[in-house]
Parts: sequence; C-alpha cells; structure tokens
Amino acid sequence: MSKSKPIAVVSGVAVAAVLLGVVSYTATKPSSPGASGSSAVAEVSADPSAGVYAELEAYARRDASDKLALGRADAPVVLIEYADFKCGYCGKFARDTEPLLIQKYVENGTLRIEWRNFPIFGEESEAVARASWAAGQQGRFWEFHKAAYAEGAKEKGFGKDRLAALAKEAGVPDAARFAKDTDGAAARAAVRADQEQGYALGATSTPSFLVNGRPIAGAQPLETFTEAIETAAKAAKSAPAKARP
Repeated sequence: MSKSKPIAVVSGVAVAAVLLGVVSYTATKPSSPGASGSSAVAEVSADPSAGVYAELEAYARRDASDKLALGRADAPVVLIEYADFKCGYCGKFARDTEPLLIQKYVENGTLRIEWRNFPIFGEESEAVARASWAAGQQGRFWEFHKAAYAEGAKEKGFGKDRLAALAKEAGVPDAARFAKDTDGAAARAAVRADQEQGYALGATSTPSFLVNGRPIAGAQPLETFTEAIETAAKAAKSAPAKARP
C-alpha cells in the first residue's frame, strides 16, 4: 500500500482550506449597502483540471438513498453545498440560482446536488439544521429547504413553534415524528458529520461549494456555477469510464 496517497489527500484538502478560508468572508459579504451579489468571483478556467483537487471528489457521497440530495447518484457532476439556513446569501442562492441549476442540469441527469448542513450562527442554526434533516427522513427535505429559505423566512427566526410551522408548510406528514427526530441523537450526529467535513475543508463562511472537487466560495453569479458545471461535465465525459456507487 502506497504511503503517498494520504499525503496527497492532506495536501489537496489543505489547499482547498486556504482557498475557502481566505476568500469565503469576502465572497459572502455585500460589496456595498443593498448589494445583491458577491464582489469576489471564484476563478473558473476552461482548463478542466484548473482549480480541481481530485482528492476532494471523494467528498461526494453518491448515495442513492440520501434524502438531502437531488439528482442521479451516477450523475457526471456533483455540486456539494455547505450552507446555513440563517445565512442570507445562502437564501439568495437557494431562491435565485439553485432552481435554474436544477432545471438546466439536474433534470437532464448532468448534475447531482448534495446538501451539507453547516450551521455557524448559533443555536437556532443548529436547530433548523436538525429540523431539515428530520423533514428529510419523511421525504420532505427540499420542500422544507424551500420554505426555510423563502424571502423573509429567516427574519421570523427558527424557534420550536416556527420549525413546526415550516414542517407543516413543507408537507411533513407526521408532526410528532418530526419533533422527535429534530431533537434526536441521529439528527445531531448527521449535522455534526456535515459540519466536520466543512470545517476540514476550511470553510469559515456560507455558502461554500465543491463542484467535482473544485472549491467555490460564496453565492457567486449563475455564470460561475454554469461554467464550473459544464467544464466538469466535459472533463467527466472525456475521462476514462469510472465505476459509480
């Protein structure tokens, strides 16, 4: 067994950590009062290998039973999103950009989106992260995601009653199970695992993304994601066939 691979993995993660850690705050803060987007744009090159860390592709779970994912498990491109429901720029991405990516790439089998709960804004962030996982156990994660990221939703807070209201809005069928799952050990463990993965990458702000091993920090313009996805899809098509889980 070669000893060089673990070193390469650590190196790749370290580089990604530097990238995400250094630019994530700049990429998510408004450039001016009322700004609607980010002033820092992640570099996307026509070179399919530029800015891509093969080791980080392994962060994609590609689990067909993952209730917090959209798209085919064997899609050529996986976008992993590390986000917090109290994050305004995460909400902007969820409302303005993600639906277009779903329509253009998920529906035709090119893209899979995998969600990672990355609560960084305190107890309410933790609570709504667990609640989103609980909604997912009843097949309503993405409906809960939509309700929690609706315009003005985060301003209402994510207290216990509000979470129950969001679950009802999302069509979660069993309210008692939802409440139990939200406060359960399994939800806490799932959220903690996502958090640890995000921190290992050096993400210090939300949203942060990986597109087939390419880190992107911040709620970037739609074009940044379309270029990254199309470049990754082209690279995957030209690469030797690989077995998918």
